[in-house]
Amino acid sequence: MSDIRHSLLRRDALSAAKEVLYHLDIYFSSQLQSAPLPIVDKGPVELLEEFVFQRLNSLQELQLLEIMCNYFQEQTKDSVRQIIFSSLFSPQGNKADDSRMSLLGKLVSMAVAVCRIPVLECAASWLQRTPVVYCVRLAKALVDDYCCLVPGSIQTLKQIFSASPRFCCQFITSVTALYDLSSDDLIPPMDLLEMIVTWIFEDPRLILITFLNTPIAANLPIGFLELTPLVGLIRWCVKAPLAYKRKKKPPLSNGHVSNKVTKDPGVGMDRDSHLLYSKLHLSVLQVLMTLQLHLTEKNLYGRLGLILFDHMVPLVEEINRLADELNPLNASQEIELSLDRLAQALQVAMASGALLCTRDDLRTLCSRLPHNNLLQLVISGPVQQSPHAALPPGFYPHIHTPPLGYGAVPAHPAAHPALPTHPGHTFISGVTFPFRPIR
Repeated sequence: MSDIRHSLLRRDALSAAKEVLYHLDIYFSSQLQSAPLPIVDKGPVELLEEFVFQRLNSLQELQLLEIMCNYFQEQTKDSVRQIIFSSLFSPQGNKADDSRMSLLGKLVSMAVAVCRIPVLECAASWLQRTPVVYCVRLAKALVDDYCCLVPGSIQTLKQIFSASPRFCCQFITSVTALYDLSSDDLIPPMDLLEMIVTWIFEDPRLILITFLNTPIAANLPIGFLELTPLVGLIRWCVKAPLAYKRKKKPPLSNGHVSNKVTKDPGVGMDRDSHLLYSKLHLSVLQVLMTLQLHLTEKNLYGRLGLILFDHMVPLVEEINRLADELNPLNASQEIELSLDRLAQALQVAMASGALLCTRDDLRTLCSRLPHNNLLQLVISGPVQQSPHAALPPGFYPHIHTPPLGYGAVPAHPAAHPALPTHPGHTFISGVTFPFRPIR
C-alpha cells in the first residue's frame, strides 16, 4: 500500500480519491476469490481516510459522490459492492468518522434522488450491521434533506418503496429509533409520518423484510437496530396522543382558544395526525398477528421475542410520566386512547409469541399506570394454558378465552356514533380475545 500512497500523493485530490476506489476494487476482488469474507486491514482504511475523507472541497466532493454512485451501479458483483461500501463507511471510532458519516449521508441522499438501487441495498446492509448511534445519524441526514430543506421533496423519498423495500424497512427502524417522542423536537415530522404510514398501510409485510430474510440467532447483539421496527412503531402509536397533547397547548387569541386547527374532540392532535396514527396502529396489530406463523417456521417460537420485555419497561414508564405531567382532568381521553393502544399491542404481541413474559410480569409492569378497563382485561382476563410446547409453563399463552358476557364489537365506526374519538379498529378479527370499551 505504501507504493500506492506515493503514487496518489502526486495526483490532485479528486483523481486520488477516484484512484483509491479503483485500487480497492482490485484488492477486494482478488481477496474474495480466496476467502468468502476477507478481512479489511488497516492499509485500505488508512488510504480512504487520507485521500477520500480529508482532502476534498465541496465541488470535488459532489463529483466524487457521482463517481461512487456510478461505481456501485456498474459493479456487477454484490459481494464486491458490499465490502467496498463497508470499508468506506464502517465507523472506525476515530476523528475521520464525522467526515465518513457526512459523505455517507450525501451519497445515500443522492442515491435516493437518482434511484441507485445498489447503493440503497448496500446502505440497508450497513444499517443492519452498524451501531444504532450511527444509524440514526444517517436517518437524520435523509429526513433533513427530504422533509425539511426542500418542500415537497418527500415525494422523491416516497418512491423508493418499490425500488428497495429492504432499505425502506431499515430506514423505518432507524427513524423510529431517532424520533422517540421523548420531547417536542423528537416528534416525527408530518411528511415523514404520512410517508411511513402510507408505506406500511399499503404493505404491512414491509416491516418484516429484515426479519424474514436474515439468519437469526436466539441472542441478538446489543446496541444495534432491532430486527423489525415494531417496538419503535408501537412506541409511536402509544405515546402519540400524550406527546401531541404536551406539545400543542391551546393557543390564546384575545383570551379565547384559537380554532385555526381542526381538532378531534378531546384529542390533542389535529385530525390528520390522529387518523395517521390510528392507521399505523391497525397495521402494526395486523403484522403482530402474523408473527406466530413466521416464528414457528423459523423454529424461534418461544425462543426469540421480537418485542423485548425490557423495551416495554421504559415505554410504560414514559406513559406513566406523561400521564402525570398532563393534568388528567384535561387529558383523560388522550390517556385512555394511549392505554387502549398499549393494551391492544401487548395482547396481540403476547398472543403471537412476539412478546415473551408472564402475566405476573405484565401485572407488575402496568401496576402504576392509570386505570384502564381494556388494560385490566388483558392483564387479568381468564386464559387457558398454551398447547404450544415451545412456551414454558406460566408464560402468557397465545390463545385467550374471552370472559363471559364480552361479545365481539363490530369494528365499523358507525356502530359507535356516540364515541367519535374512539379508534375504528377496536376489535381485531382473528384474535379470540375480543374486548369492548367500557365507558
